[in-house]
Amino acid sequence: MSETVAEAAGEAGSPEPGASAGILRVFGRQMKLCRIRAGLERAEVGARTGYSPSTITSYELGRRIPPSRFIDAVDDLLDAGGLLKEMKEEVARAQYPAFFRDAARLETEALALSVYDAQVVNGLLQTEEYARAVFSTMRPPLEDAVVDQRVEARLARQRIFDRRPTPLVSFVMDESVLRRPIGGRSVLRGQLEHLLLFGQRRTVELQVLPLSREQNAGLAGPFMLFDNQEGRKVAYVEVQNVSHVHAEQHLVRGLEAKYGTLRSQALTPQESLTHIENLLGEL
Repeated sequence: MSETVAEAAGEAGSPEPGASAGILRVFGRQMKLCRIRAGLERAEVGARTGYSPSTITSYELGRRIPPSRFIDAVDDLLDAGGLLKEMKEEVARAQYPAFFRDAARLETEALALSVYDAQVVNGLLQTEEYARAVFSTMRPPLEDAVVDQRVEARLARQRIFDRRPTPLVSFVMDESVLRRPIGGRSVLRGQLEHLLLFGQRRTVELQVLPLSREQNAGLAGPFMLFDNQEGRKVAYVEVQNVSHVHAEQHLVRGLEAKYGTLRSQALTPQESLTHIENLLGEL
C-alpha cells in the first residue's frame, strides 16, 4: 500500500480515547519530515526500531502514542538532532486522560507531595497488576488498548521516585483502601507487599487511617498537594473524572490544614507498616 493510500485509510480512523491529538499530530509530522529527509521508508524505520510499518504509520498520523524508548531510537536513527526527543515529555503526557494531565505535569515538577486516598491505592504506589485491575473495572468499559495505555502511563508516573533530587512524598490512606480486594486476593497481596517495600524508602512516608477511628477529616474525598519550585503549594482534587487544580491560597490552606489533621488521626509511619503486615497476614 502506498503512503498516500495508507494515510487516507489511517485518517478514516479516530484517535485513541484520551490522546492529546495536537501534540501527537505535531510529533507525527516532524517524524515524517525527518524520515523523508533521511531517505527511509516506513517499513525500514519499523524494521530498524522493532515496530511494524502500520505502527509507524499510526505514529506519523498522530493516531497512537509512541513510547519514550521509540522516540529515543527514532531520533537517533533519523539523525533528528534531538528534535523528536525534545517533545518526549509532552507526548508522554498524552497517555493520561484529559482530566489528569494538569496534575501529571505538577507531579513531575513537584519538590514534595502530600496525598490522601480513600478509594484505591494511589497511582504512584500501584503495582502493574493492581493498576490493570483498577482500569479493567471501570464503567463504561475501556477498550483493551486503552487499558494497556493507561497502565503504562500509570507506571511511568512512578519514575519520580528515581528523580534527583527525589521529591518527599507523604501518603495517608484510609484502611478501607487496603482491605478492598480489587483484582482478587492475590493482586491485593502483591499490592500490600509493594507498599511495605515503598514504606522503607527514606523519601516516602505511608500512614494508614484505621477504620476504628471515630474521626476522619477526609470524608469529602481524596486530594493531592504539590510543593512547586516557586515555594508555593497547589492542590488537586478529583471525583468521577472531573478534576480541579487549585492555586487559590485560601483553598490550598484549607486542604493543607485538612491534611495535617489526617496525619494526626492516622497511625504513625512505623505503626502503619506493622498494620499493613497484619493485613497481609489475614490474606
